[in-house]
Amino acid sequence: MSASDIPVVSFFKRVLDPFITWGVLIVVTLAYDQKFTGYYLVLMITTFFVSSYVYEQTSIYQRWRNGNLLEYIRDTLVGWAIIVAVLLLLNYAADFTHHYSEQVILTWFIATPITLLVSHIAVRLIADKMREKGGVRSAVVVGANETSLKLVNRIAEFPYLLIDIQGYFDERNDDRALKGLGQRLGRTTEVASYARKHNIQMIFISLPMSAQPRIREIIDDLHDSTASVYFLPDVYVFDLMQARFNSVGGIPVVAACESPFSGVDSVVKDVSDFVLALIILILLMPIMIIIALAVVLTSPGPAIFKQRRYGLNGEEIIVYKFRSMTVSEDGHKVVQAQKNDARVTRIGAFLRRTSLDELPQFINVLQGRMSIVGPRPHAVAHNELYRKLIKGYMLRHKVKPGITGWAQINGMRGETEVLEKMQGRIDHDLYYLQNWSLWLDLWIIMRTIWVVLRRDNAY
Repeated sequence: MSASDIPVVSFFKRVLDPFITWGVLIVVTLAYDQKFTGYYLVLMITTFFVSSYVYEQTSIYQRWRNGNLLEYIRDTLVGWAIIVAVLLLLNYAADFTHHYSEQVILTWFIATPITLLVSHIAVRLIADKMREKGGVRSAVVVGANETSLKLVNRIAEFPYLLIDIQGYFDERNDDRALKGLGQRLGRTTEVASYARKHNIQMIFISLPMSAQPRIREIIDDLHDSTASVYFLPDVYVFDLMQARFNSVGGIPVVAACESPFSGVDSVVKDVSDFVLALIILILLMPIMIIIALAVVLTSPGPAIFKQRRYGLNGEEIIVYKFRSMTVSEDGHKVVQAQKNDARVTRIGAFLRRTSLDELPQFINVLQGRMSIVGPRPHAVAHNELYRKLIKGYMLRHKVKPGITGWAQINGMRGETEVLEKMQGRIDHDLYYLQNWSLWLDLWIIMRTIWVVLRRDNAY
């Protein structure tokens, strides 16, 4: 997610507003019993580009962040009037006007801005509730200077960014720091430990380029956390995961360690996960019932094994699997399954070879805790071990864990009895984060079917 937008604002700009505009046109067309021809489709596409440009130029989304509701309503209506004028001019020039119903177009022109405003105000109320319930992103600033002060002041001006600056880190004492930065939390060497202890979500680094060694040390330390890191304003010398340019209230920053899923990509990922998981569960429910009965009838214990894993941003989640062993380990020490492991039941061995034991995790996907494709979740005990041994290990938690992943289709399944195997798995997970696309997800799903049929490395 871009630091410049809270989720609902980004959703307005790229998804909700276009779909509302298109949806109103479709509903009005059907209401007047008119045929939805290709000319209406051309109108929808034209409206998307014209409205995107006009509303960006009129800064209505900045009004939304500022909380200027009356100005926001005014700019929305004025912007829509401009859009209507441009659309009329373009369709007149293309001689398309006679292809549309006057009733449909007039009703659409009137109903669209009303629908937009109602939806915006509704989501605005939701955003207010989110702030009241603490639904904000915790953040700290590293470095006390004019740039960091400007950032803190801008965040204070835009409450709908939903960012809570807890304080700053700097080598200087309080009496030398700039007023307005808030509480001094410690020296720059203490950033990583504070971020881990308080689960900080955003870190803004505002240090001079002459402090490059210190910046590198901070980045290395933060690899053991799930915090998103932003630089103010200029770090071209670094080659970091998902580095991209953003802004916070108009202040330029560079996202150094950011999730690949932001804006529309986040919506596409979540919607595709939900729809696919629902379809798969409906189709496979009879098989899952049979498996559950087989597990219960062949060995003592529950059908479903629940284990704590790390999910998005390193938060603990409960992951479901069909029980395949005689034990249900979920403590400070968890022993990975090995070849010819005596703890694996007879039915469990079959389930593990065919990966059928993973089917209940589609329920985790419906719950929003997991994704179909992503880094495989590890037991909490394994996370605590490997986060100290492998640089960048916790970065895999910048996204939801997956049922399958890039590492799994490249032979990284099964036991990781040596550190090099886990390092290889993490390298593949980070490659996925750096190169994600919907097509890559589809390719991984197709390859997973082939890998499962070959039954490689699963025991």
